[in-house]
Amino acid sequence: MLNFSTPIENIPKIGPVYAKRFKTLKIKTLGDLIFYFPKYYQDYSNIKNIADVKINEEICVKGRVIEIEEEKSWKKKLLITKAIVQDETAAIQVVWFNQPYIAKNVKKDDEIIVVGKTTISRNYLYISSTSFEKITEKENIHLGKVSAVYAETKGVTSRWIRYILNSIIDPIVSRLPETLPEEVIRKHDLLPLKEALYQIHFPSSLEIAEKAQMRFCFENVFMITLFSVKKKIENENETASQVPINNPVMERFLDDAPFQLTNDQKKAGWQVLKDMNRKYPMNRLLQGDVGSGKTVVSVMAAINTVKNKFQVVLMAPTEILAKQHFKTFFEMLKGYNINIGLLTGKEDKYYSKKLKSDTIEISRSKLLEKTEDGEIDILIGTHALIMPEKGKDKVQFDNLGLVIVDEQHRFGVKQRASLCKRQKDKIPHLLSMTATPIPRSLALTIWGDLDLSTIIEMPKGRKKIITEIVTELERQKTYNFIKKEVEKKRQVFVICPRIEANEKENYAAIEMKNVKEEYDNLSTKIFPELKINMLHGKMTPKEKEKIMKDFKSKKFDILVSTSVIEVGIDIPNASVMVIEGADRFGLSQLHQFRGRVGRGEHQSYCFLFTDSNSKKTGQRLQAMRKYDSGFKLSEMDLKIRGPGDFFGIKQWGLPDFAMNALKDPKMIEAIKKTADEIIEQDPLLNKYPNLKKRLEVFSEKIHLE
Repeated sequence: MLNFSTPIENIPKIGPVYAKRFKTLKIKTLGDLIFYFPKYYQDYSNIKNIADVKINEEICVKGRVIEIEEEKSWKKKLLITKAIVQDETAAIQVVWFNQPYIAKNVKKDDEIIVVGKTTISRNYLYISSTSFEKITEKENIHLGKVSAVYAETKGVTSRWIRYILNSIIDPIVSRLPETLPEEVIRKHDLLPLKEALYQIHFPSSLEIAEKAQMRFCFENVFMITLFSVKKKIENENETASQVPINNPVMERFLDDAPFQLTNDQKKAGWQVLKDMNRKYPMNRLLQGDVGSGKTVVSVMAAINTVKNKFQVVLMAPTEILAKQHFKTFFEMLKGYNINIGLLTGKEDKYYSKKLKSDTIEISRSKLLEKTEDGEIDILIGTHALIMPEKGKDKVQFDNLGLVIVDEQHRFGVKQRASLCKRQKDKIPHLLSMTATPIPRSLALTIWGDLDLSTIIEMPKGRKKIITEIVTELERQKTYNFIKKEVEKKRQVFVICPRIEANEKENYAAIEMKNVKEEYDNLSTKIFPELKINMLHGKMTPKEKEKIMKDFKSKKFDILVSTSVIEVGIDIPNASVMVIEGADRFGLSQLHQFRGRVGRGEHQSYCFLFTDSNSKKTGQRLQAMRKYDSGFKLSEMDLKIRGPGDFFGIKQWGLPDFAMNALKDPKMIEAIKKTADEIIEQDPLLNKYPNLKKRLEVFSEKIHLE
């Protein structure tokens, strides 16, 4: 008997050839197929009387075949099938081009439904058919109704998916238990699971299709919210080491800081320190715009932790950012008698309180040994902290009290959790940071298990970066401006969407600006008199570090780079950011690039090059001109691009319409309220066994991201 775990190749009419094709769509089991939801719908339910047909309209007609024949065009290259179809009002000719199977499948007196466009030739009206279906005793699957359209692949069309689903959906769906509580279904006017599953694939109307989508949209967002709420309660039942606030150290740190902290920084710092003085683990997300000063808050938390005799680990998504943090921590804490280590998998460093003034390179084994012995107070690194290279030891701590994860949305739940392992029966505190500001309602859904701190206020003295959209016609004018900036001893970033061209790709991809060609172009043709260098992800860590060090030391004028400079690069003398192919990046990423300039005293500029004429691109780039707030831009990015790309949650397997629901704050708030009520009444979900089981499956999917 077929069930949800039945392999796709064991479903009748599929077999190994089609199974292979289905697997390219990530459909491996019958369950995957049942929950493979349509992208959109085509409404063929409005069947028109043939007598009412007009020229040049897309129509759907139904009638009896009274004549059918095949003929070859006068050039004998094109096979044409012609049929006369008649309903109660009139008759019309239907034409198919180069489809020889039509005449074999459609016979005189067959009842058919035809979809196509009406065309007139030599004063003769006919339908050029794009699709047809024979009417049988069974209900029609494809035409004469609202028809589901799926994401397709070679050899697997929407028609084929509907055909397979139609033969199996009834017995499978009838055995499915309802997962949502009855009171939730009633409260939110949702379709029951069985009806929703059938109607999402074979809807009786567009309205009911939307209602079926709403059911699964609600369920997916509800599961994310339940997962977060439940996780938060579980976290509050865990035990952590209390880290009291060391007031003398904090006062000294604030006095020693090279700048005055903003009120938002102080508030966020206080929230973090207060959280860590509790008996259960802190789980806080610190979000703030580019350059708002999140790192200082993490340094405050780190020094307070170390002075309470606990260790700290900080994980960053890139080597460049990890090294930037190492440098910042070293410079801010070198007078505090603290040992700091850097571990990136390819390069390891160490700052010892005995050294007083500088850092040294250290072997990985020695660094791990010092960390395990408790000699390293703060360890900063990349994925190497949790994914050691083959044959190398894992990182072990003597007494880990605080885990800091920077750009936390770039790491999976499992990766973050691997750092926050139980230490001596206690869980370390967790501080997550992101420079991609998130609308509050969405943050409370996707990361609802985290408490939220927000830094909006920017440090004093920051000048607004002047942003301009530049067309090809204005390119030379921009180059002239860049030359003047370099003459003032300023420096320039040029960002390209890719490293190099690939001849195997399509024309649009080949035409896209790439680092290597742009470096050659600028060096030899545009600015032969200037010093120019390039940076990209294929370079070794030492090459990248040297280039950045040289750029900061003003040894060259222009750096041509890929998106590796998105975070962690601090060049106060850089005043111009040029982004080639700006339409290829999301708003939040463009804002991150822009944040690499304007970090010094000089007025800075950002030039967005694009050759796109699309309305959506225009909206996005105009938003970059208008707004300098990352929070405002993130809201726009969310509306335009959707949360799947924005937060890296595509791998959760949510359908597109559920992703889009995450844009709706009112819906999110209503769902969150319902989830809170259920967990408050029944934290273990014992009254809802089906919901509990569904949540376990969903949680596993999130953990595997």
